[in-house]
Amino acid sequence: MTLKMPPAALGGHALLVFLVAVGTLLLVAHLLARLAELVRMPAIAGELAAGVILGPSLLGHLLPGPTGWVFPPTAEQMHLLDGVGQIGILLLVGLTGAHLDVAMVRRRKATAARISLGGLLLPLALGLLVGYQLADWLSGHDVRNRLVFAAFMGVAMCVTAIPVIAKTFADMRLLHRDIGQLTLAAGTIDDAVGWFLLSAVSMAATTGLTMGHVATAVGCLLGFVLVALLLGRPLVRGAMRLADRGEGPGSSIVTAVVIVLAGAAVTQALGLEPIFGAFVAGILVGLPRAADHAKLAALRTVVLSLLAPLFLAMAGFRMDLSALARPEVALAALVVLVVAVLGKFAGAYAGARASRLTRWEGLAIGAGMNSRGVVEVVVAITGLRLGVLNTATYTIIVLVAVVTSMMAPPLLRLAYARIAQNEDERLRKIDQDTWNGVPAASRSPSSAGEPA
Repeated sequence: MTLKMPPAALGGHALLVFLVAVGTLLLVAHLLARLAELVRMPAIAGELAAGVILGPSLLGHLLPGPTGWVFPPTAEQMHLLDGVGQIGILLLVGLTGAHLDVAMVRRRKATAARISLGGLLLPLALGLLVGYQLADWLSGHDVRNRLVFAAFMGVAMCVTAIPVIAKTFADMRLLHRDIGQLTLAAGTIDDAVGWFLLSAVSMAATTGLTMGHVATAVGCLLGFVLVALLLGRPLVRGAMRLADRGEGPGSSIVTAVVIVLAGAAVTQALGLEPIFGAFVAGILVGLPRAADHAKLAALRTVVLSLLAPLFLAMAGFRMDLSALARPEVALAALVVLVVAVLGKFAGAYAGARASRLTRWEGLAIGAGMNSRGVVEVVVAITGLRLGVLNTATYTIIVLVAVVTSMMAPPLLRLAYARIAQNEDERLRKIDQDTWNGVPAASRSPSSAGEPA
């Protein structure tokens, strides 16, 4: 019998480069996050900018030697960083799902649906139109036809970034507000549809799109949600209760992480995006009577302070702003940015007003839904990998993600200052303080929910 040799261990040099790269990304992201907070921007603004500065857009262009050593352009090294970042973003999405007030969303499901439809259909239509017109300028060399490229642009314009919204709301201490919960609910619907559309467009770019592919994707999506509700809910509740019996938080944290990663793995295996599975799994963990939220406070700290910033920095790292030096690319970037902002904001605002929300509530929802962040980056990376997008188009789409994510905080601060906090929000704030490990004696009821 021939014994199989174990795979080779990570080489000493590769490990050294990986450690230096992670340390550099985290340090720069942390420093820029603190700088962003000094100018009344959330930490996510600096974390997104860290990758842009360290990547080919700036230091990679000015100091190619040192930058190339820390971040060598090899697939193996980038995959190491991507792996750590993927864990971070999945756990961030899971924690976001755990913070979702399912009872409130259920009560206001019609409002969430209207907001979602408005924020989905209008930017999708505008993205299809603009993508079709700009295909000759910006499409990748392997694109089969203008419609496939236009479909990718439409998907990129209509998605909402639940991870970025969650990180922004968490930084500004707004997750407990009703409008924040509605934004998350509407964004979840948008992203679920967006992941389905991305899967369909990816099929069209490779093997062609058939009704069988569409039916399979829809069946997997609905089947996963149904199984999560009927089978996953009692299993997660039982697992978390068993883990919470331990004296320390270790068992609870490990169990919650395994549940979130399992949900992500299932949707990945079904051909859907793992972010959707992580979000649904997080909702199950956060349901009433499922978990001791106080024991998960340490997990939230690690994810928000360590893992999520690493992913956000990597998202900006792949940009190359030098592509904007070409006049046609710069003009296309401006057009796409304007269409993206107006389409998403106007659609979400119209849905909010149709639900009889105030104009300030509509402004807050429009600003939150307009954040594209990492979800749009995932769409861009998929298009780049399939050859539908080229480097210039990828840069444009990621630029839209960064700009729209940085636009949200000042608009949210303006709107929330004019939206009164109700009793349900105050109680939800107390529960989230428990999640965050805030001592009861240091909580300030008078300032709860005020933007940071």
